Amino acid sequence: MNGENAELLKEFTEDQIAKLDAIIARHKGKPGGLIPVLEEAQVALEYLPVPVQKRIAKGLNLPFSSVYGVVTFYSFFTMTPRGRHTVRVCLGTACYVRGGKALADAVKKEFGVEEGGTTPDRRFTYETIRCLGACGLGPVMVIGEDVHGRMKPSKIKDILSQYN
Repeated sequence: MNGENAELLKEFTEDQIAKLDAIIARHKGKPGGLIPVLEEAQVALEYLPVPVQKRIAKGLNLPFSSVYGVVTFYSFFTMTPRGRHTVRVCLGTACYVRGGKALADAVKKEFGVEEGGTTPDRRFTYETIRCLGACGLGPVMVIGEDVHGRMKPSKIKDILSQYN
C-alpha cells in the first residue's frame, strides 16, 4: 500500500475510497468535471481533506493547487468533518440584545468548541449567523431545519438531547 492510500485509510474505509475512485473515473477527461467530482466526493465522504483533494487532482490530471483553490473558494465545500446536526445561533441585532450572545457562549461551553467547530463525536457543528429573519422569536437557535425561538441557555441541554 502506498503512502497516499495509508493516509486516506486513516480517515476513510476502503469502500469510501473505492467510491471516490469511481466518482473520479466517471468525470475523468470531461471538461468542467472538477466541481461535480468535488460535490459528489463531499456527499460520499462528508468532507474533503487534503489527501482526498490530492487523489482527485491526480485522478483528473490537474495540479493540486487547482483543486485546493476551488475547495477553499466555495463555502459549500469543507475540509474538516461536520457534525450530523448543524446548530446555528443568531447574533443579529434583535437576537443579540435579547440574549443571543449569552446563548452563543452557552452553546460553545456545552460543545467545548469555538464557532465553526465540530464536537469530537461528530454529532454537532456549531455556527453563528447574523440574521435568521425570525426577530420576533429572538434569541433564536436553529438545529438543521428546526427553529427554536425565545431560547435561554438553560434550555440548551434539553433541546440538544432530542438530536442523536
